[in-house]
Amino acid sequence: MKRVLIATEKPFASFAVEQINEILTKASYEMRKLEKYTSKSELLEAVKDVHAMIVRSDIIDREVIDAAKELQVLVRAGSGFDNLDLAACTERGIVAMNTPGQNSNAVAELAIGMMIFMARGNFKGGSGSELKGKTIGVYGCGNIGRRVARIAQGLGMKVVALDPCITKVSMEPYEVKVVQSVEELFSMSDYLSLHIPNNEKTKKSVNFDLLNKMPKGATVINTARKEVIDEDGLKKMLETRQDFKYISDIAPACHEELNGKFEYRYYSTPKKQGAETSEANVNAGVAAAEQIVDFFENGDQTYRVNK
Repeated sequence: MKRVLIATEKPFASFAVEQINEILTKASYEMRKLEKYTSKSELLEAVKDVHAMIVRSDIIDREVIDAAKELQVLVRAGSGFDNLDLAACTERGIVAMNTPGQNSNAVAELAIGMMIFMARGNFKGGSGSELKGKTIGVYGCGNIGRRVARIAQGLGMKVVALDPCITKVSMEPYEVKVVQSVEELFSMSDYLSLHIPNNEKTKKSVNFDLLNKMPKGATVINTARKEVIDEDGLKKMLETRQDFKYISDIAPACHEELNGKFEYRYYSTPKKQGAETSEANVNAGVAAAEQIVDFFENGDQTYRVNK
């Protein structure tokens, strides 16, 4: 019997766990849970004899991988997977997967909501501005970025986009203008929605020089990763450009310094909110369980993220 561990410091909704259990039980697999754990030692103990794992934002590093002697497949319930040590997985022959697209709508709606929040002066009663006719730049056009573009178009916004994986032809059905450089993207965008991964190329890539190319009154919405922001550059931009605004659901390390100092122009949610809807919670967990069963029963590795 295959043993599948759901290791979630921040648990799935109970309804999601019920559906995951139904999928695994139907396949004659045993489901185990480790929820709201407070120490790494609990995780290390729980992974010892499991064949598969489902995690959310939990850190699965080399130590955890080494402790999981029988692990064959690891699934991150969500699109981002920088919390998984992919190199360690590959060395052990473990297949690491994500569940792309399952929380796309939730994140996209959050990004649009944040944009409206900033345009309307944080809903504090002052005069705001409308989005119709403004230009939104979408940096990263995966499932989330494309959804943001479609919603923004529904609000009457113009959309420009940049992603190494898209071409002008591929985006024509979406009526999106594809630009050729990140500098061009920022210089054209009244609003800029970030949907890029955190890697060596993108880390701290959104810096002062790039931000300062944005038009007067510009706003950056970051629902991607805090690491892509050069925080010194962000602070400098907020200090020198009184018209610039920044909002995120991932608090930067300098949050306490920025919070309150730049009223109406800076905001960060207390914790990451992108996938925090009941629908996304269920979708990602169910997809993870289905992928595990499909892997063991059919050898399917469609959503593998390691080599």
